[in-house]
Amino acid sequence: MAQLGKIPATVITGFLGAGKTTMIRNMLENAGGKRIALIINEFGDLGVDREVINGCGISGCAEDDVVELANGCICCTVADDFLPTIRGLIDRDTPPDHIVIETSGLALPKPLVKAFNWPEIRSRVTVDGVVAVLDGAALRDGLFAHDHHAVQAQREADDNLDHESPLEELFEEQLHCADMVVLNKTDLLSEAEIAKVEADVRAELKRPSVKIIATAHSKVENAVLLGLGAAAEDDLDSRPSHHDDGHEHDHDDFESFVVSLDNVEDAAALEKRLIDVVRQFDVLRIKGFLDIPGKPMRQVVQGVGERFQRYFDRPWAATEKRRSELVVIGLHGLDRNAIEAAIKAS
Repeated sequence: MAQLGKIPATVITGFLGAGKTTMIRNMLENAGGKRIALIINEFGDLGVDREVINGCGISGCAEDDVVELANGCICCTVADDFLPTIRGLIDRDTPPDHIVIETSGLALPKPLVKAFNWPEIRSRVTVDGVVAVLDGAALRDGLFAHDHHAVQAQREADDNLDHESPLEELFEEQLHCADMVVLNKTDLLSEAEIAKVEADVRAELKRPSVKIIATAHSKVENAVLLGLGAAAEDDLDSRPSHHDDGHEHDHDDFESFVVSLDNVEDAAALEKRLIDVVRQFDVLRIKGFLDIPGKPMRQVVQGVGERFQRYFDRPWAATEKRRSELVVIGLHGLDRNAIEAAIKAS
């Protein structure tokens, strides 16, 4: 249970494309009348996650209940962005019953949890739990896992990577701070593979009390996700971080940019080009929206590595300018001109 008189907040963390936004959509669809406010920390120049949530058509999901922090990593802009946002939510005439914070895949969760000890919010909000969402298929394939030999082989195979990637460290940060781990996309794994990935994740956890939930399509009941009662802001010492020495982290190893397109006649052909771009330029993530001529609805594109998903999420509004825009995310040094030309090639 939440501490008496305090609004519970759930921090949902996880690497790019693990399924955090889908989990939040499922959460809202099954809110059962509970007022849930969302804080979304998007990485990139296009507020894709906010628009996916706002376009969901879910009853009770009001636009002013979704707040996007797009001015930088949430753990780096706590004082300037996050704390004023929290205060704005809890100072409403009708405050939310629960606050859900979706961090970007680049955010360190512990500095965010620490922020709940700030005097202006400590007496009114508590961190009900930190939930780390993991891509089970990626872990099976050795991505962002802690097999030293597999990681080293990846580095040696990449001629363009001359520095140590921070991805493994970010992965550790999320696991070490988590109260619950959601192992997602298990529909792509065999039972034996699920067991192995679960064992590998369990070996990295610092606290034996952390539960691992295996699921597909981010489907986890709200009764499981919400109401953990962790009061994580009072339990910081058990959540080790590589940054406990006080050194700030930065995201210089990552960059993103937006590619604007005309309407897209052949979405399948575009997807094939996007897969080629991922292979050729070592892109981590591509996501955005497409304007398909003759279709009244907007098509969402979500790509992690070479795995892409497309679906229509909502009708274009009468006052809305139809557009096609994609965010490309990768390690620093992306060849923007070449990538954009490859995406737009017919």
